[in-house]
Amino acid sequence: MKIDKFVFVAIALTIIGLVGGVFLVSRIGEKESVELNTEVKAETTETSFDWGEIGINDGKVEKIFDIKNDGSEILKLSEVSTSCMCTTAQLISGENKSPEFGMHTKSSYMMEVPAGKSAQLKVVFDPAFHGPSGVGPITRQITVATNDPENPTLNFMLSAVVRK
Repeated sequence: MKIDKFVFVAIALTIIGLVGGVFLVSRIGEKESVELNTEVKAETTETSFDWGEIGINDGKVEKIFDIKNDGSEILKLSEVSTSCMCTTAQLISGENKSPEFGMHTKSSYMMEVPAGKSAQLKVVFDPAFHGPSGVGPITRQITVATNDPENPTLNFMLSAVVRK
């Protein structure tokens, strides 16, 4: 049985396209590794906060955490994520603002904080996000990756009691 050249070329191109597509999809979401630096020191004065009681219809609440670079080299902050879609987090350093990150946000964004300077982590929680079933105690976690070998991941915990 003789295979037409056109069919053979079409099959070959399809196979090449599929293999290439699988390779590209497998690379999505891979993070670039940030080299740890012993001359960097990420410091936070607080890593948890309790909003207390908040009304489900009273609007969003926010908290700002300070992240200071007490080292002598550039602090790199990346891979910001939240534990729930009702919560967003954003890095701010002077006029420089990152995108807002959430639970499923994948980003290669990295903020650099010079030695002796600080950045802020702005966390916003929307108590109405889950609707009427979202009342009661809540706990949310935000994580931020750093290039500080003693503090490679900063964890921030927030809590509240959502009331009707």
